[in-house]
Formats: sequence, C-alpha cells, structure tokens
Amino acid sequence: MKRIFLFVLCLFAAAAAFAAPPQLPFLAEKQAAAANIDADRDRMIALSDEVWRYAETALKEVKSSKALADYAESKGFRVTRGVAGMPTAFVAEYGSGSPVIGIMGEYDALPGLSQKAEPARAVIENGAPGHGCGHNLFGVASLGAATAIKELIEAGKLRGTVKFFGTPAEESVGGKLYMLREGVMNGVDVMLAWHPGDETQADTKSTQAIVDVTVEFFGKAAHAAYDPWNGRSAVDGLELFTHAVNMMREHVHPTSRMHYAIIKGGDVPNVVPEYGKVWIWLRDEKRALVDEMLQRLRKMAEGSAMAAGVESKVTINGGDWNMLVNMPGERLAQRNLEWLGALQFTPEEQEFGKAIQRVNSIPEKGVKGAVKAFEENPGPAEGGSTDVADVSWNIPTIHLSIVTAAEGVPWHGWSVVACGGMSIGHKGMIYASKALAATMVDLFKDPKNVSAIRSDFAAKTEGVKYVPYIPPGPPRVPSD
Repeated sequence: MKRIFLFVLCLFAAAAAFAAPPQLPFLAEKQAAAANIDADRDRMIALSDEVWRYAETALKEVKSSKALADYAESKGFRVTRGVAGMPTAFVAEYGSGSPVIGIMGEYDALPGLSQKAEPARAVIENGAPGHGCGHNLFGVASLGAATAIKELIEAGKLRGTVKFFGTPAEESVGGKLYMLREGVMNGVDVMLAWHPGDETQADTKSTQAIVDVTVEFFGKAAHAAYDPWNGRSAVDGLELFTHAVNMMREHVHPTSRMHYAIIKGGDVPNVVPEYGKVWIWLRDEKRALVDEMLQRLRKMAEGSAMAAGVESKVTINGGDWNMLVNMPGERLAQRNLEWLGALQFTPEEQEFGKAIQRVNSIPEKGVKGAVKAFEENPGPAEGGSTDVADVSWNIPTIHLSIVTAAEGVPWHGWSVVACGGMSIGHKGMIYASKALAATMVDLFKDPKNVSAIRSDFAAKTEGVKYVPYIPPGPPRVPSD
C-alpha cells in the first residue's frame, strides 16, 4: 500500500512539474531592474511630458535632447554630446568590458500636430508640432531601461557596458545613418529599440525600405503670351515626369509604393516657368526592389527633360533599408513580455480611448492591453520605414512594439499626441522600459544569448554590403 501511495505521489509530482511553466531565467535581476524603473517612475513621466511639451522636429530637438542627456548625467552616465555632426545626438554609457549592449531612443516630433491631451481635436498652438509618433515616450523608456541596467552594474549584479544612443531626426533625416557612418555605434554586440503602438508584441515583421528623392527641372523663362516659343517650361518636364511615375505604378511589385508632392510648379500663369521640383519617396519590402525603382526613376527624369527641352537633376536626400529581423532576439524579448503580462488600463483610460475612436469613426474597442502571440511567420512588411532598420544591418537588433494609444487610431495624427501626453502613454512607456531592461538582463547574464543572436545576424548578412541612402557631408536641417 505504501509503495502504491509513493508511486501515485511521484506521478502527481511529475505531472505538476510537466504542467508548470518554465522558470524565468535571472528572475531576481529582472525584478530588481523593474523595481529600479518603478522607483524612477514619477521622474520618467515628468521627463516624457517635458519632451511632449517641447515637441521639437528633426535636428531641432535642442531642449528635448538636453533634458534626456542631463537626466543621464544625473544618473551617473558618461555623456558625449553632439556626436556625428549633429548637436542633438548624444551617447550615454556606463560600465566596462563585454558584453556591450546598446539601446536607442528617439525624441523628434512631427510638424503641424499640436494637440492637447484630450480625446477630441484641441490644438495647443496652430501649426505647431506634436508627438504624433510617441517619441516623447520612446526616448524616456529606453533611457529608463539603460538606467535600471546601469544600477545593476553599479551594484555588481551585472558585468559589461550599457550604452544609450540619443538618436535625433528619425522622421525625416535618419540620424542613425549618420551615427553609423561616423562609427558612433561601433563595438556594440546587440542593440535594442522599441516603438509606441496600439499592440504589444515582439516585432518579427520587417519594415519597408525607402529612398527619399528630389527631382528638379531647369528650363528657360519667357512671356507666356508674347513669345512662348523662346521659353522652355520646367513644369512641362515635371508633368511628364509625374505622368511617367503614375504609369509605372502598373508595372511594379504589389508591395511597391510611390508618393510625391510637387514642391515648385511655377509662379504665375503668364510666365513660362523656368524651375520645377518634385519630392518623391519610393518604398518596398526589400532594399533591392527600391534600388530597381530608383534606377527607373532616373531614366524617367532624364527622358522627361529631353521631351520638354529642359535639364533635370536627381538628388537622393536619404532613406532607410528594410528591417533585418533577428528571431533569436525576438524570442528572448517575447519571453519577457509574457512575464510582464497584459497592460492594465482603468475604466477612465478605456473611455478616453473609446472617445478618441468615436471622433475618428472607428470601432470603439478602447485600449488593447494583451500581449500578442509570437509570430513565427509574420508575412510581408506593412506600412512605414525607420532608420532603426539600417542599424539592424550593422548590429543585431531586437525590436518591440508596446501599446501607448487606443486601438486603430491613425498614427502620425493628433490622437497619438493626445494619448502620449496622458496616463495611457505613460503606462506603456513604463512597461516598455521594464521589457527592454529584462531583455538586457538576459544578454548580460548569459553569453549564449548574445552568441545565438550574433550567429543569426552573421548568417543573414553574409555577402551583403551595406551602403546607406545618405549624401556626403553633415545632415541638413529640414524646413517644417
């Protein structure tokens, strides 16, 4: 009888062990990192709101950059400002030796999106910028994670070096490309980043590659009524070019995107215009396909100019590669998202989200707190582009998306600005900081994690030569 009892007891124990979820590695260190972030929660929220109020656009993030760099210095980081020829770019580092784990933060806003933290369109200042992509949250969460790790290194619980990269001008210049070109990110073993969103997930889906181009046409002015035969219209060349672009739409891959704006198209009707300018972006899921469209665009500009009897000039302003997804790194991040669990939003926060959705005429689902299931086969890239992708072709990169806004609201819009200036955005920011810090703990504590991530990176980049879409010289400050 006793033997039967012991046998049954062993069966129950085995079943319980089999059913129990695996113990999260390095739990004590992750809990300590999370506690460090919670201890700084109020200061992080205040810093995020400060950057939200500044709302400075690309390469003009003077106050925002200073606020973040000053915070890093106050926490004991060694800070180098004005790197890669950009006054608003900086690096904050702590520790010594390997591994060297980097984390990136952004803080640029978008033009024309001024908005109060209210669930209806309410402009603070007409025409002023706003954080319609949540970068006020992005930079602070990443720096908060780096600070939590710094404190663990200082306490002797981790060994190695942590580096925070303050990266300006993601929205229109691609500050990270210049930092890569100048070697600012050299020596980093693994890089981390995140982005505000309306879902929480480890990002296994790539992004679109993009090239940013201006095409100019130069003609000869004349009186449009008295002697038009003496003129050559630059706008004729421009119109032929845009017509050719629109004809090309039928003969590209379904994933291709072309969008343009006519920047200059003449001044008055009675003068044959001597100058025309088009600003055009080409996108696709792979950089090679963008290169193919770019070569076709060059020929269209040349042919259009010849047909109109004018001259043309094609200038590449910048661009991004598609994201190189590192699956071992994303699986590591997913494990930490599942440890943290779903984000919890109050009834008041859910109502705030639903009110915004009503204004936008989309389903009133509120704010989505659950962690999305891991996607092993996520399908082709959708939507936008990012200069984080260029980093991913130079340094193995782990990327997360964390909920900071109501589900389904238009991104790069006032709704995101509103959510990013109140508690919905704040909660997502703190959560993101903890997820990033926990993943960094895995990298510092277990060299096998770093090795697996770097092996995946090496296999995928073998034979690839990285050439950035940026012109020589320092980046230009865009006009809003």
